[in-house]
Amino acid sequence: MDSTAIFSGMRPLKLFFFASVPGAVSMLASALYQTIDGVLVGQFLGATAFAAINLAMPFVIINFSLADLIGVGAAVPIAIYLGRKETGEACNIFTCACLMIVGTGFIIGGALFAAAPGLMELMGADGEFAALATQYLQVYAVCSPVTTIVFAADNFLRICGFIRGSMFLNLLMSVLSAILEFIFLGVFRWGVWGASLATCIGMLVCAVIAFIPFFSGKAILRFCRPHFHIEMVKKIIVCGSPNFLNNIAGRITSILMNAILVRLGGETAVSVYGVLMFVDGFVQPLLYGMCDSLQPAVGYNWGAGKFSRVRAIEKCCFVASGVVSLASAAAITLFPEEITGLFIADAGAQTTALSVSALYLFSITYVTRWFSFAAQSYMLAVEKPVAASLISVSTALFFPVILIGALWPLGLTGIWLNFPATALLAAVLSLVILLKLRRELGRPDMD
Repeated sequence: MDSTAIFSGMRPLKLFFFASVPGAVSMLASALYQTIDGVLVGQFLGATAFAAINLAMPFVIINFSLADLIGVGAAVPIAIYLGRKETGEACNIFTCACLMIVGTGFIIGGALFAAAPGLMELMGADGEFAALATQYLQVYAVCSPVTTIVFAADNFLRICGFIRGSMFLNLLMSVLSAILEFIFLGVFRWGVWGASLATCIGMLVCAVIAFIPFFSGKAILRFCRPHFHIEMVKKIIVCGSPNFLNNIAGRITSILMNAILVRLGGETAVSVYGVLMFVDGFVQPLLYGMCDSLQPAVGYNWGAGKFSRVRAIEKCCFVASGVVSLASAAAITLFPEEITGLFIADAGAQTTALSVSALYLFSITYVTRWFSFAAQSYMLAVEKPVAASLISVSTALFFPVILIGALWPLGLTGIWLNFPATALLAAVLSLVILLKLRRELGRPDMD
């Protein structure tokens, strides 16, 4: 079934399950690999290496987020142009976006490789702790030009209707990366750099496979002679900014949190924060998978003037996000010790107690986190980047930084409470934005 038939003809509820289930499975596979990554490093290399990868991870994600900026930013106008039957412009944006991602990978990868030692020192790390974090980051930096494009390829495949193909590709990437990491760490006994190398190889293999439909002519999007123009680049940047700002702002917050935690509680506090981030790295991709997988359909119908279909699809997205989020809160509350043991194999009583209390507080985050997440995705899909950016930056940076100061007297407890308090404020902000835009979002279909 081609993308036009899927996006415009399939009933909204059926479309939701058709698109969101593969999207959620894809992100679940990615989340499982991230979890396995943390488990393998913690089990084979120990607590210092586990803390080191968590110290370096914000910078790794900043690198990936630039590719995501272009990939997501291009996907939104591509879907809208396809809805308007302007296939030529859609293919031009696709071609230009791919070239932009590869070029950005060279520039940012080189900068991160050179800056890695200084960045770890700036974070307050030293000795083996800093050396391991530097190794982990530098491998990702070297591979950046040939790996980061896999994120954009995933969006482009879904736009072209290869929804299940995208899912299987993400599954392959996660399984391949996990197997390679087990071999590199458990068999070859390589250091922490082997963990990042395993991921990069898995991404490279899947990036090559992902582009086969575009080169073979089986996809509606095809490579063409690129025509860069200011309006196109501006549209890509504007539409990709909400996700990009969310990633960048979130990593700035993580860097700030890590710097505070190094000083408040050393490696132990950083490790506990790492546990929370790995848990969030499991739940958030599920929400992202459901909402992001529907963006091409929402954008297509928005471009075609089928506004009632847009609202029906988004209603499914909000309900499903709430169910997943509340279920996650319950699971974290029920199994905090087991979650801690997965990542910190040699955790003593003090570390376990600190992690368990942190997880109890952290679980409250998901009571409200789903609402702002679904609202941000909705705003992005219907070309409301300012509203989406406001939600994303407030959630990832403004609210957490303000709350760091407000909750500072509580010490580490204040850091753990930062997450649910941020989620609550973000939900209130999202509700205000939706109410302000309700007239435009509720307009009747075009003939």
